[in-house]
Amino acid sequence: MTLWQGRFSAGPAEQLLAFTASLAFDRRLASDDLAGSRAHVRGLGRAGVLDDAEVEAILAALDQVDQELTGATFAFAPGDEDIHTAIERRVTELAGSAGAKLHTGRSRNDQVATDLRLWCKRELTEVGRAVVDLQQVLFDRATEAGDAYLPGYTHLQRAQPVLLAHHLLAHGWALARDVDRLVDARRRLDVCPLGAGALAGSSLPLDPDGVAADLGFAARFDNSLDAVSDRDFVAEALFALALLGVHLSRLGEEVVLWSSDEFGFLGLHDAWSTGSSMLPQKKNPDVAELARAKAGRLVGHLTGVLTVLKGLPLAYNRDLQEDKEPLFDAVDQVTLALGALAGLLASATFHTHRMQEAADGPAAAAVDLAEHLVAAGMPFRSAHSLVGGLVRGEGEGQRSLANAVEVDPALGPAAAALLAPGVAVTRRTTPGGAGPGPVALQLERFAERLAAEREQLAAGGPARA
Repeated sequence: MTLWQGRFSAGPAEQLLAFTASLAFDRRLASDDLAGSRAHVRGLGRAGVLDDAEVEAILAALDQVDQELTGATFAFAPGDEDIHTAIERRVTELAGSAGAKLHTGRSRNDQVATDLRLWCKRELTEVGRAVVDLQQVLFDRATEAGDAYLPGYTHLQRAQPVLLAHHLLAHGWALARDVDRLVDARRRLDVCPLGAGALAGSSLPLDPDGVAADLGFAARFDNSLDAVSDRDFVAEALFALALLGVHLSRLGEEVVLWSSDEFGFLGLHDAWSTGSSMLPQKKNPDVAELARAKAGRLVGHLTGVLTVLKGLPLAYNRDLQEDKEPLFDAVDQVTLALGALAGLLASATFHTHRMQEAADGPAAAAVDLAEHLVAAGMPFRSAHSLVGGLVRGEGEGQRSLANAVEVDPALGPAAAALLAPGVAVTRRTTPGGAGPGPVALQLERFAERLAAEREQLAAGGPARA
C-alpha cells in the first residue's frame, strides 16, 4: 500500500521501491514525526476538521505507535517506504476511520520539512553542548598549565614563545565561533512548515500558527512554496558542522605533531591511543588522525547537498530526499569526534620541559631585541635589520647570539638579559597576547564565554511531544 495508490492502476515496481525508499535512514525521524503528527491532529481539532473523539482516537494511536517504536516491537511492512508512511499505516490500523484522517490537510512535503527542522533544532543543540564540553577540557588544561610555555609557530617554524594556556585557548576561541554558528543556524531554521501542504496550502481551515506554537517553533512559514522546498537550513547546518570539523582537524593535526618523538610535547594515555599490528613499540594517535580525516567527509557532505540544491525548480522535488543521509552522518561523525578529542586531551600528559627547551632558543627572543631598540628610539626597520644580522651571524658559525648582543654597542648586557630562558614569554603584555597578564584576563573571559554558551544552548527547548 502506498499513500498515492488511488491514481495508479498498478503497484510500483520492486526496483522503484528499492531505489526510492528512505526508511533505512529516515526512521531516526520517528520521534519528530510523532511530535509533528500530534500537533497537526490537535490543530485539526481546533479547526473543527476533526471532532473530539477523532482527535482522542488518533492521539491514542500515536501514543501506541510511540511505545512500539521505543520498545522495538513496531512491525514494519513491505510497503513502508519511509517512516512517515509506516507511522500513518499503523495509526490507521489502530484507529480505523479516524486514523485515516491523520493526513488531512497535510502533505509529506510539509511533514518531512517539519520533521527535519525539529530534528535539526534538537541535534544542533546537542552538538553545541558537545563543543562546549571540549572547550571546557581546553579551559581546564589551560588553567592547569600555569606558566608553562612552548614555541609559537608560523609556517611551522619556531617564532615566539607563548604560554601553553594561550595556545590551548586559541583552539577554544575557534570552537566558540562554531557554537555561535550552530546557535545561529538553529535560530534561522526555527520556522514551522506545517500547513504549507504539498506546495500551496489548503482550502481547509488549518491553524499553522497554533501548530507552530504547539511544536515550540518561533514562527510559521510565510510562503508555502518556499516552506516545502527550502533546505537552506540543511546547507547551513552542514556548513557549521564542516567548519567545526576543520577546527577539529587542525587540533588533531597538532596532537599528531606534538605526540611524535620529533616534538615530544604530548604523551597520550593508553586508553586514547592505539598500537601497531606489527611494530611492538608503537603508540599511535589514531583519534587525532581520524578527527583530521573526517573533515574531508564533512566538506564532501556540504558540497553534495549544495550540488543537489543548485538546480531545483520550485517547489518540492524528490531530489530533496538526498538531504538526510549527509546531514545525519555529519552530526554523527562530529559528535563522535568531539567526544573522542575531549577524552584524549583530558587524559594526555603535557611534557612542558620539552616545550620549554624548544622555546628557549635565543632566536625566539629576536623580536624582543628589536623592540628593545625601538624603545630606545631606533626605527623598527633599522632594528629589524640589525637583529637579523646578528641572528645570521650565529647561523654562519660566528659568535653566539647572546655574546653578539652583549658586545653590540646598540644593545649590550641589558638586551642580552632578554635572551635568558623564560624571559621573552613574560614580555607579551598587549590585550589578547600570549604573556601572563593578558592570559590571566583571557582565562576569565573564556570562563564567562562558556557560561554564556551554555545559556544560549539551553534557550532552544525541545519540541512538545
